[in-house]
Amino acid sequence: MTELIVLAFQAVVAHRLRTFLSMIGIAIGVTSVVLLTSIGEGTRLYIVNQFSQFGTNLLAIAPGKAETLGIPGALGGTTHKLTIDDAEAIAKLPRVEATMPICFGTARVEAGNRGRSVFVYGVTPSAPIIWQWGVRVGSYWPSSDPRRRASMAVLGPKLKNELFDDQNPLGKFVRIGGTRFRVVGLMEPKGQLLGFDLDDSAYIPVASALKIFNTDEVNEIDVLFSHSSMVDTVIADIRSLLTERHRGKEDFTITSQAAMLDVFGNVMQVITASVSAIAAISLLVGAIGILTMMWISVGERTHEIGLIRSLGATRRQVQWLFLTEAAIISTLGGLAGLAFGLAVCALLRQAIPGLPIQTPTVYAVAAVVFSLATGIISGVAPANRAAALEPVTALRAE
Repeated sequence: MTELIVLAFQAVVAHRLRTFLSMIGIAIGVTSVVLLTSIGEGTRLYIVNQFSQFGTNLLAIAPGKAETLGIPGALGGTTHKLTIDDAEAIAKLPRVEATMPICFGTARVEAGNRGRSVFVYGVTPSAPIIWQWGVRVGSYWPSSDPRRRASMAVLGPKLKNELFDDQNPLGKFVRIGGTRFRVVGLMEPKGQLLGFDLDDSAYIPVASALKIFNTDEVNEIDVLFSHSSMVDTVIADIRSLLTERHRGKEDFTITSQAAMLDVFGNVMQVITASVSAIAAISLLVGAIGILTMMWISVGERTHEIGLIRSLGATRRQVQWLFLTEAAIISTLGGLAGLAFGLAVCALLRQAIPGLPIQTPTVYAVAAVVFSLATGIISGVAPANRAAALEPVTALRAE
């Protein structure tokens, strides 16, 4: 077997141009697989990390039923609003540690002659606990009845820099949606979540937000519960409570953080596998190239095959010789494609620091293994052709 591998390597090295041309298709296919799966896996991990930073023991309740078709109320029905009262009722359930009604929208925030339109979130002082996001300087307003408006605000670090530069904003006043607020805190940097810059936002009492946005319902209720293993029980309790409060109608949607991450992870895995399959088409092109080159090689080396057979080589040994050549060519192409793909990924990380790229080891190894299998399959027909040659006939060939 060792002699066959040595002969195969010598044949591959002796025909460098042919070997290189045969490798190109395989290398391109593996490079495509590495790049596409790296971007897909990097995107999946980025989104998962974005959501995980808020913890996994979190539920979000939104008005309206996700499965409901049509327009609520179009045929005379009604959809009950989510209110602060709903949030307080949920907070009394067992296994619920904290709740927070949220009202958000876009409003202009001004300080002196500076101003910018940003997202404004109406929350409660439990925001740092529920979102796992602390206050760097100052604090939230004191806990009180969430139905009472208060003229206090907490700013994101980016918004603070835009409005106050390096000055200490605590105790100073800003105008949010035309209403005057005193700055009592500055949030820790948090970054972006799905395109929303949390650092470029303002946080005010939920009752004040309801007034600014001229509404009497909240956009969402976030619920922090004790343990992720209790998620089904907590959801069932909340569903039962809210259905009773909404006159027997389940006109709301409960989404768990863990379920959302699982669904998104599964979707991204399917997408990654799909783009890998598309990229694998290049491997098929490479397989055709190896088949063509090996077929031509058999025709050119007929005399050599006759000589080997006359020296005692069996048909199976001749067959294995050409299969080994095909396997070596495809494996070299796969390794070259893997190296080039990893190099491109490294360059992209340096050139675009924010681009999420993470090469999954499983797909990288699978691409090389698949390239090896592709080469062996492509070499079967040429190897059988070579093995079928009669020694005497082959020796007479010019």
